[in-house]
Amino acid sequence: MDTFAKAAELGIQSEFYDGQGQHRVTAPAALAAIVDAIPQPQPKPLLGTVLVARGGELRAELTDAAHLPVRWQLHDQQGAVLAADMCHERSWVVPAGLQQGLYQLDLQDESGARERAPLIVAPARAYGGAFDRGWLLSVQLYGVRSQRNWGMGDFSDLADLIALAAELGAAGIGLNPLHALFDDRPQDCSPYSPNSRLFLNALYIDVAKLPELPRSTLDEIETLLGELRASDMIRYREVAELKWRGLHAAFAAFRCNAEPARTAAFAAFRRERGALLTRFACFEVLRHQFGTPWWEWPEVWRQPDDVQCAALASGEHSEAVAFVEYVQWCAHQQLQHCQDEAERRGMPVGLYLDVAVGVQSNGFDAWNEQIAISRKLGVGAPPDPLNTAGQDWGLAGFNAAGLEARAFEPYRAMLAASMRYAGAIRLDHVLGLKRLYLVPHGYRADNGAYAAMPFEALLAVTALESQAQRCVVIGEDLGTVPDGFRERLADWGIWSYRVMIFERDGDGSFRSVDLYPADALVTFNTHDLATFAGWRGFADLHFKRSVGIDPGESDDARWHALGMLDNVLRHEAIGSNDFYAVTRFMARTRSRLLAISLEDLLKVADQPNVPGTIDEHPNWRRRLPVELSEIAAAIDRQALNDATAGRTLGR
Repeated sequence: MDTFAKAAELGIQSEFYDGQGQHRVTAPAALAAIVDAIPQPQPKPLLGTVLVARGGELRAELTDAAHLPVRWQLHDQQGAVLAADMCHERSWVVPAGLQQGLYQLDLQDESGARERAPLIVAPARAYGGAFDRGWLLSVQLYGVRSQRNWGMGDFSDLADLIALAAELGAAGIGLNPLHALFDDRPQDCSPYSPNSRLFLNALYIDVAKLPELPRSTLDEIETLLGELRASDMIRYREVAELKWRGLHAAFAAFRCNAEPARTAAFAAFRRERGALLTRFACFEVLRHQFGTPWWEWPEVWRQPDDVQCAALASGEHSEAVAFVEYVQWCAHQQLQHCQDEAERRGMPVGLYLDVAVGVQSNGFDAWNEQIAISRKLGVGAPPDPLNTAGQDWGLAGFNAAGLEARAFEPYRAMLAASMRYAGAIRLDHVLGLKRLYLVPHGYRADNGAYAAMPFEALLAVTALESQAQRCVVIGEDLGTVPDGFRERLADWGIWSYRVMIFERDGDGSFRSVDLYPADALVTFNTHDLATFAGWRGFADLHFKRSVGIDPGESDDARWHALGMLDNVLRHEAIGSNDFYAVTRFMARTRSRLLAISLEDLLKVADQPNVPGTIDEHPNWRRRLPVELSEIAAAIDRQALNDATAGRTLGR
């Protein structure tokens, strides 16, 4: 079978039209690299499909190749047999009374042919939220200044932000991803390039708040903390050095003289998170020990093994393993406190968390899920007007065959890791649930191909976990959107993500408030786009040109956009054209959530991240211009209240 035939069998689309309308054909060598990096699907002679029982009902048809009768057994995630019987006709019906969840169905026909099929028993829709129309304060947490943090925003700052947002009438706080990064590479600070989406970034811990931290440690570093607090840019290396120094000191004190209640709580956390936590801790210890990517480790450690991990955790590395677990416990406690505080203040959303589209190939998740995650392929996007060369985000993503082989548990666990703290999450690049644009390592971003994903099954798992966690799911549905995609998401109760900058017609005019859907989050921009002040001042265009990046927009086009903005605001009888006027416009849409960026309220001109840059722009490093305690006085609260009228809690 030639490469193109193999690609078609794997659901890889080697010919497509990019975001600029250009017809593209993936080069044979690049296509071969993609095919080789994706696991071969298991034979499916009897059913040939993943089973999705939406609302608990399903009648699945056996293939014509199946020799009757067909014996079947239904297993839960732990492998226990829940039901078994025999099909004498070409249909299989979900047993009555089966609870929502993930299952495996094993079948064998009269000829001996076998098949294992995942079964997802899902609700009809994702959780819809127990609120009408509200707004969120959107914050890049790392950039928050305060008189007490250690040079970057932390979870105590988040608790104070929650208090501020509640006072302003917000339904919650929107945050950048909080996923675990690499502790020994603090300069690799993009929250969208995680080590693991299953664990938390330890640098957000307020180390000074840990009851075990010795006072002497604080005294030793106080002068250094003052310098970090005064810096306009986050000095990640120095921040990380001090934070890890403090965490090690706190852990040493905890092991020697912890209060019984703290010891019991830590033990309960370790039991609850189980083998996965131990695996993560062992991975971190091994990564430091070997100093190479995990596929170059000694053979015994190239695959996760719970027996080996248990031995490591109880042997000479027991303290190092326990330290990683302790750090995750501290992060969990502080973040959980923030969500509890939001709930106590009556905020119906609380935390709205972002979930990255992929992970670093040399990180924990890629090691832990080597079947479901393709480490040799980068997720990205084909060329479009904003990125004319295409994009390779350097992230490893899920693959269809691996997810099916694992009964979609890796995807469910990824959702649960963020949903446990949140009233809403945003799935970055939700288009990847239907198809992923994959770029093989060593090839340019415009030489990738689309790989089909098990769309219906992933929607079902999303709805399942959303209802279980009572968490709204918002899909970042920007870019080259396939026909019918948004409609299918909406049918499953997954909300749309509407960025006002992009909500324009062919002539450049902004769409009216009536054209925004109800089940959606509306915002003016994103972390990858210009702030409102930067957009009005052409700062994004000027900067990109200065570093040799095509901004995809001329100055004349921007002037036209500004004129179109004035037109749509006048149509709504909004007399001004500042950010509060734009907020007033967005607040009038039917969309149930409105995200207002703190950078826009503070008139910051520089955007958090400029895609396509590394050292040319201080991505993810810029701090807010005012301290947290001064934010309330720095914004026009009356203008904000007027703009969010009808969405403000308690008013």
